[in-house]
Parts: sequence; structure tokens; C-alpha cells
Amino acid sequence: MFASDNNAGASAPVMATLAEANHGATPAYGADEWTAHAKAMIAEWFETDVEVYFLSTGSAANCLAIAATHRPSGKTLCHVDAHIARDEYGGPSMFAPGMMLVGLDGPAGKITPAALQTALGDHEGERHGRLTMMSLTNVNEIGQTYTPSEIQTLAEIAKTRLMAVHIDGARFANALAHTGASPAELTWKSGVDMLSLGFTKTGAWCAEALVIFNGDRLADTYFRHRVMGQQLSKNRVFAAQFVAMLHDNHALTLAARANASAAALGDALTESGKARLANPVASNEVFAFLAPGAADALKAAGVTCYPWVSLSRALPAPPHEGWVLHRFVASFQTEPAHIEAVRSALA
Repeated sequence: MFASDNNAGASAPVMATLAEANHGATPAYGADEWTAHAKAMIAEWFETDVEVYFLSTGSAANCLAIAATHRPSGKTLCHVDAHIARDEYGGPSMFAPGMMLVGLDGPAGKITPAALQTALGDHEGERHGRLTMMSLTNVNEIGQTYTPSEIQTLAEIAKTRLMAVHIDGARFANALAHTGASPAELTWKSGVDMLSLGFTKTGAWCAEALVIFNGDRLADTYFRHRVMGQQLSKNRVFAAQFVAMLHDNHALTLAARANASAAALGDALTESGKARLANPVASNEVFAFLAPGAADALKAAGVTCYPWVSLSRALPAPPHEGWVLHRFVASFQTEPAHIEAVRSALA
């Protein structure tokens, strides 16, 4: 039930649009009408001209972003728990040879302005390499969201050293739904240069893209995209999902539904007395410390969630000895009965 939003299927409008796009023959490799339509819709959604590269996975989008901005002896700053640092098996350095990741810590899974300033001070001069990118995750790895003002503050600091600013937006729609910000406000209006935009977790089948707002230094991105094996032959399949997700703000509707389910789940966990939230629920993810025996009770009831291991030293301490941090993820398919199953299991 709550293992991952990747476990959910695709929404009915997405599947209907895929069926529609399946009819007939169209030009390959993105030269089709579906791709053109999707790119136009993405530009309209962000209220600005953009470059868009469709990819098969969010990891590929992150790797393309890093590779596009990498320079010799380049370093990318990210949170210590960032997906690019812990879950992509060295992919970023494979496509950006010699690139180094520098992990910064901060509460609620966020990089703080103080930590960023310290990192800049640690990389004065040429001796320690050069900083080329700052990557933030929104929604981040502990289920929290950056606000536009938080992003803008960090971006302004990063750009004093001419660093590109990237957002890993695998759950970007959930961040929009929680903050109430517009896509533009949560990206380029706050100083973001590129976004890994993911709709797969939101309710698509396989819909990922790198959206570039500032292409000043990205002339070779097209070729890197091809070298990575990500120029998709039947690109209409991927583009059609973006059309469906952006039509009538479908992605935001699905994300808001998932967020609401997560909030209800957080209440059920707290009311049980056998769980303590690590942070307030701010997306479709819930991170909670479970009392001894609680995880076993959930498992016996058929509820799936996972223990969560963080490298951050800024996480709240467990409320009691033996309590273990777990992650629960709601999706657009989460039903009230699933939350009641949690409530009953912990009663």
C-alpha cells in the first residue's frame, strides 16, 4: 500500500491518451506532432520558452543535467541524502567523467544558506576543483518541500560562483500542490536553470524530461542526450503522457489527491500513539518513527512500508529507544480503506 508511489499504475486519462497516440504511424525520434504538442504545453505551463529532452527515467534526466553543465574538475553540490548521491549507482560520474559530488547537510533534508556559504568558502581558488552545479530535490528525500523564497536564496548564493542550479523534480507536482506556487515560481523565477521533471510517480506510466530554462552553457546537450541512449525512437509514447498530465492540470489534481492521503495517514499514525512523525507532512510522503512491534503489526495486516536510513545528522532523534524511522508513500490510488488498515493495525 505505502511502499512507493512507483507501485501505482497510470491514471485513466494517461492510458486513454496513450491509446489515442498509438493510432497510425508518425515520424520517429521526436519529429512527431505529439512531441511538438507536449513541448508547447510544457512551455505554457512554465510561462516561458524552454528546451525539453524526454528521457526514460528520472536518473537519466539527472545525469543529463549534470553532464550538460560539467567541466573538468567540476563538483556538484547536493544534500547528503540526495538521490544523485545515494541511489544512482555512480551514473552521474559515468556521464560526466571526473565529476565529484559534494554532500551538504541540513535539517528537513534541505541545504541551508549557511552550509552553502561554507561550501563556497571551502572551494576558494583552484586547489579544490571548481563548483559547477547545485542540485536540490523538491520534494526532497525526507518528504519536505523547498519554497520559492528558499530556492531563490540558495540560487543567488550559488550564482555568485556561476554555478548552474538544478532541481530533481521526481515529485515536482507534489511540491506544487503543497506550496501552492506556480511551476514558474518554483523554478526559473527563483533562479533555477534546469529541472528534472518527473510525472511517473504522479500517475503516468513512464514520463520523465529534462526542462532547461537557461541554455547559455548547454549547446552540446543534444549530443549528450544521444550518447546516453536516451533519444527515444517512439517518442510520441512519452510525449503523449505529458500531454495527458498537463491537460486541465491533471498532474496537479493527482498530486493533491496523494498529498491529502498522506496527510490523513500522518494523522492516523500520530493518533495511534505508536508512531511519531519526523517532520510535518509536506507532500505525499510520510516519515515516522515506529515503536517496537508497530512495523510487525503493519506487516501482518498487509501494510507495506520501509525502514529509512539517512546519512543526515540533522534529522530529529527517535522519541524513545528502539523506535525506528520508516517511510510511507501515498499515491493517487491510495484509498481511505488503506489508511483505515493502518489505523486498525496499530489500534
